[in-house]
Amino acid sequence: MMKITFITFSALSVLMLSSCSQIFDKHIEYASVTPKAFPLLHAVGMAPISLQPGESDSQKILLAMRASKLEAYRELAEQVYGQRIDSSNSVSSMVAGNDQFGTSVQGVIRGARVVKTYALDDAYITELELDFEQVYHLYQNVYPRQTIKSIHYY
Repeated sequence: MMKITFITFSALSVLMLSSCSQIFDKHIEYASVTPKAFPLLHAVGMAPISLQPGESDSQKILLAMRASKLEAYRELAEQVYGQRIDSSNSVSSMVAGNDQFGTSVQGVIRGARVVKTYALDDAYITELELDFEQVYHLYQNVYPRQTIKSIHYY
């Protein structure tokens, strides 16, 4: 009796599990999607040389170079991701009391190219360029953008 119950239970289990599988196998074919136009963004960063902390002129120039490059990258990030603006103000007896605002930008810039870097008077200037065609190809290798071209059921 135990053997018949076990065989019946096993047969019902196999039948139930097989009903969970898909009846049809399918093959999905994907196609890559390439944008029609790629923008080219430019950014300029400037930093004063004389205001940099440092003991020698060469240290000040190196710090100004770094600051101008970071400023240019910040400007590129603003163009790509936008700027977050936080503000607050208070009014008491119809008189504005305190007015504060702050801005921030957050993002990752990949594929930017330094076009030109030079000193002009007491400022160091860095010009950057971001070609979105190159950015597209960088991301396409990691996260391919695709659409479904066709689905075949067998």
